[in-house]
Amino acid sequence: MKILAIDDQQLILLSVEKRLLEIGYTVAVADSGEKGISLFESFKPDLVLVDINMPGISGLDVVKHIRTTKKSKTPILVMSGNTEENVIIDGFALGIEDYMKKPVSLEEMAARIKRLIGAPETDTILTNTTETQLLQKNCVGVVIPCYNEEERLSSDEFKEFAHKNLGYHLCFVNDGSTDNTLQVLEELKLANKSHISVFDCEKNGGKAEAVRQGMLHLAKDPQLDYIGFLDADLSTDFRDFHDLVETLEDSDFKIVSGSRMARMGADITKESARKIISMTINLIIRTILQMPFNDTQCGAKIMRKDIIPLLFTKPFITKWIFDVEIFMRMRKHYGKANVQQFICEQPLKRWIHADGSKLSMKDSVKIVGQLAQIAFTYR
Repeated sequence: MKILAIDDQQLILLSVEKRLLEIGYTVAVADSGEKGISLFESFKPDLVLVDINMPGISGLDVVKHIRTTKKSKTPILVMSGNTEENVIIDGFALGIEDYMKKPVSLEEMAARIKRLIGAPETDTILTNTTETQLLQKNCVGVVIPCYNEEERLSSDEFKEFAHKNLGYHLCFVNDGSTDNTLQVLEELKLANKSHISVFDCEKNGGKAEAVRQGMLHLAKDPQLDYIGFLDADLSTDFRDFHDLVETLEDSDFKIVSGSRMARMGADITKESARKIISMTINLIIRTILQMPFNDTQCGAKIMRKDIIPLLFTKPFITKWIFDVEIFMRMRKHYGKANVQQFICEQPLKRWIHADGSKLSMKDSVKIVGQLAQIAFTYR
């Protein structure tokens, strides 16, 4: 039995293809509606699996071609992040058999396909698997800056997340490490090449430059909807980061930034001395920004891809507190009166200070001078 899968996002398409091949189907894939229509003619599938939101020829256009132009009764299964009621109704009116809303698991996808066309005789699906691999509503790129992280890089956690969350691409940026960090990252990439990549900066330029280079690199990938960054020590874990992504998906915000502000029910842990310094620095930052943000320096942020050129094309003037510069660039572009409607600060449920921080107490004192430099530069 043959299945034609059509989706413009390679992260999704590769995962779908791999799973269907494992089950025993013959699979052809197309990364555009135009290619999908062409393949439908030559491949003659027993089922078409198609996304809705694609540039150019949309999924509904593909459905219309199959049903109206070709007058084919080939079963069509839509799998899309578009949850608009009118779009779903239009799909059924055109003659689709089923509509799956992302996020959806690969196993649910497989079960619905089997219901429509049956299982292949050589079904090799692992019936005893308990893992749930999810196809997300949007594709998300995550920059993870790394400098001498050989000893504390939690490879297993990154591998597990990339394996289970198929709409994510993790890009590790090696910031000129002097230990074996690059080797560790290359081994990590081998575990999941389609969802993990390594961007190597030969010289150490500081966290700001590592994040900037990584963001610009991922912005070239047309399949990504959102791009963000996360600290390599996972002091903010993936559960909280995904919460930030969901907030961005369901809003008109341009940026959703994590906040380590202590609140009831949250597990927020800091060293006492670091906490006092952090509070002092945050007070200065709020004064400079003239915006009521509690924690600009949280290392977990997600943003829409269209604002990446605005925020990351020019190098930052500081190595560590570039987050403040991001907010200042947003304020300069959108204006003081409007900028706050584009930025959301979301309290984290969990945050724990990790041992081995590259930012020393001496560096913290230097930050005050750097903040003065930012205030002067962006005045």
